[in-house]
Amino acid sequence: MSTETETEQAETVATESSVPAAAPEQPVVAEAPTKKPRVPRAQSTAKKTRTVELTLTVTGTADGEWQAELSQGGKRVLQGLQVPAAAVSRAAAELHEDISKTIESVLDTAREQHRARMEELEAELSKVKAALADLQEG
Repeated sequence: MSTETETEQAETVATESSVPAAAPEQPVVAEAPTKKPRVPRAQSTAKKTRTVELTLTVTGTADGEWQAELSQGGKRVLQGLQVPAAAVSRAAAELHEDISKTIESVLDTAREQHRARMEELEAELSKVKAALADLQEG
Protein backbone atom coordinates (compact mmCIF):
# COMPACT_ATOMS: atom_id res chain seq x y z
CA MET A 1 0.00 0.00 0.00
CA SER A 2 2.73 2.27 0.54
CA THR A 3 3.72 2.00 -3.11
CA GLU A 4 0.27 2.97 -4.21
CA THR A 5 0.25 5.90 -1.87
CA GLU A 6 3.64 7.02 -3.10
CA THR A 7 2.50 6.67 -6.71
CA GLU A 8 -0.64 8.69 -6.04
CA GLN A 9 1.38 11.34 -4.30
CA ALA A 10 3.84 11.45 -7.18
CA GLU A 11 1.02 11.81 -9.71
CA THR A 12 -0.56 14.55 -7.62
CA VAL A 13 2.73 16.38 -7.40
CA ALA A 14 3.31 15.96 -11.15
CA THR A 15 -0.17 17.25 -11.95
CA GLU A 16 0.13 20.18 -9.62
CA SER A 17 3.53 21.14 -10.94
CA SER A 18 2.54 20.88 -14.61
CA VAL A 19 -0.37 23.30 -14.20
CA PRO A 20 0.84 26.73 -13.31
CA ALA A 21 -0.77 28.07 -10.23
CA ALA A 22 -2.91 31.12 -10.86
CA ALA A 23 -1.68 34.10 -9.02
CA PRO A 24 -4.31 35.63 -6.85
CA GLU A 25 -5.83 38.60 -8.68
CA GLN A 26 -4.88 41.90 -7.19
CA PRO A 27 -6.91 45.00 -7.93
CA VAL A 28 -5.21 47.41 -10.33
CA VAL A 29 -4.61 50.66 -8.56
CA ALA A 30 -4.10 53.64 -10.80
CA GLU A 31 -1.44 55.86 -9.45
CA ALA A 32 -2.55 59.44 -9.20
CA PRO A 33 -0.21 61.75 -11.05
CA THR A 34 1.83 63.77 -8.69
CA LYS A 35 0.84 67.41 -8.83
CA LYS A 36 3.57 69.86 -9.51
CA PRO A 37 3.77 72.68 -7.05
CA ARG A 38 2.15 75.80 -8.46
CA VAL A 39 4.71 78.35 -9.46
CA PRO A 40 3.41 81.92 -9.53
CA ARG A 41 3.48 83.51 -13.00
CA ALA A 42 5.84 86.33 -13.57
CA GLN A 43 4.04 89.62 -13.89
CA SER A 44 3.84 90.84 -17.45
CA THR A 45 5.35 94.20 -18.25
CA ALA A 46 2.92 94.72 -21.13
CA LYS A 47 0.04 97.09 -20.60
CA LYS A 48 -3.31 95.39 -20.54
CA THR A 49 -5.43 96.54 -23.43
CA ARG A 50 -8.90 97.59 -22.48
CA THR A 51 -11.37 97.63 -25.30
CA VAL A 52 -14.22 100.07 -25.50
CA GLU A 53 -17.17 99.28 -27.70
CA LEU A 54 -18.66 102.31 -29.36
CA THR A 55 -21.18 102.21 -32.18
CA LEU A 56 -21.41 105.21 -34.47
CA THR A 57 -24.40 105.22 -36.77
CA VAL A 58 -24.50 107.80 -39.53
CA THR A 59 -27.73 108.16 -41.47
CA GLY A 60 -28.38 110.33 -44.48
CA THR A 61 -31.32 111.28 -46.62
CA ALA A 62 -31.53 111.69 -50.37
CA ASP A 63 -31.61 115.43 -49.73
CA GLY A 64 -28.10 115.25 -48.27
CA GLU A 65 -29.01 115.76 -44.62
CA TRP A 66 -26.89 113.65 -42.28
CA GLN A 67 -27.29 112.71 -38.64
CA ALA A 68 -25.09 110.78 -36.25
CA GLU A 69 -25.94 108.59 -33.27
CA LEU A 70 -23.38 107.24 -30.81
CA SER A 71 -24.01 104.28 -28.50
CA GLN A 72 -21.80 102.75 -25.83
CA GLY A 73 -22.66 99.35 -24.43
CA GLY A 74 -26.21 99.51 -25.80
CA LYS A 75 -26.88 102.92 -24.25
CA ARG A 76 -27.30 105.94 -26.53
CA VAL A 77 -24.77 108.62 -25.75
CA LEU A 78 -25.67 111.00 -28.60
CA GLN A 79 -28.72 111.02 -30.80
CA GLY A 80 -29.86 113.13 -33.76
CA LEU A 81 -26.62 115.10 -34.04
CA GLN A 82 -26.59 117.05 -37.33
CA VAL A 83 -23.45 116.35 -39.36
CA PRO A 84 -22.36 118.25 -42.50
CA ALA A 85 -22.23 116.16 -45.67
CA ALA A 86 -18.64 117.30 -46.30
CA ALA A 87 -17.60 115.93 -42.87
CA VAL A 88 -19.27 112.60 -43.64
CA SER A 89 -17.44 112.46 -46.97
CA ARG A 90 -14.06 113.20 -45.35
CA ALA A 91 -14.62 110.66 -42.56
CA ALA A 92 -15.64 107.97 -45.06
CA ALA A 93 -12.52 108.63 -47.13
CA GLU A 94 -10.39 108.20 -44.00
CA LEU A 95 -12.08 104.93 -42.99
CA HIS A 96 -12.03 102.82 -46.14
CA GLU A 97 -12.24 103.19 -49.91
CA ASP A 98 -15.34 100.97 -50.21
CA ILE A 99 -17.17 103.01 -47.56
CA SER A 100 -16.16 106.21 -49.31
CA LYS A 101 -17.46 104.99 -52.70
CA THR A 102 -20.85 104.10 -51.27
CA ILE A 103 -21.26 107.38 -49.41
CA GLU A 104 -20.02 109.41 -52.39
CA SER A 105 -22.66 107.78 -54.59
CA VAL A 106 -25.34 108.87 -52.11
CA LEU A 107 -23.85 112.37 -51.97
CA ASP A 108 -23.69 112.58 -55.79
CA THR A 109 -27.41 111.76 -55.98
CA ALA A 110 -28.16 114.47 -53.42
CA ARG A 111 -25.99 116.98 -55.35
CA GLU A 112 -27.87 116.25 -58.57
CA GLN A 113 -31.22 116.74 -56.83
CA HIS A 114 -30.08 120.05 -55.37
CA ARG A 115 -28.74 121.24 -58.75
CA ALA A 116 -32.06 120.39 -60.39
CA ARG A 117 -33.96 122.23 -57.66
CA MET A 118 -31.60 125.22 -57.95
CA GLU A 119 -32.20 125.39 -61.71
CA GLU A 120 -35.99 125.33 -61.12
CA LEU A 121 -35.69 128.10 -58.55
CA GLU A 122 -33.42 130.19 -60.83
CA ALA A 123 -35.95 129.85 -63.66
CA GLU A 124 -38.74 130.90 -61.31
CA LEU A 125 -36.63 133.81 -60.01
CA SER A 126 -36.05 134.99 -63.58
CA LYS A 127 -39.82 135.00 -64.17
CA VAL A 128 -40.44 136.93 -60.96
CA LYS A 129 -37.74 139.48 -61.85
CA ALA A 130 -39.27 139.95 -65.31
CA ALA A 131 -42.74 140.43 -63.82
CA LEU A 132 -41.36 142.96 -61.33
CA ALA A 133 -39.61 144.85 -64.11
CA ASP A 134 -42.89 145.01 -66.08
CA LEU A 135 -44.65 146.46 -63.04
CA GLN A 136 -42.01 149.12 -62.45
CA GLU A 137 -42.02 150.45 -66.04
CA GLY A 138 -45.58 151.40 -66.03
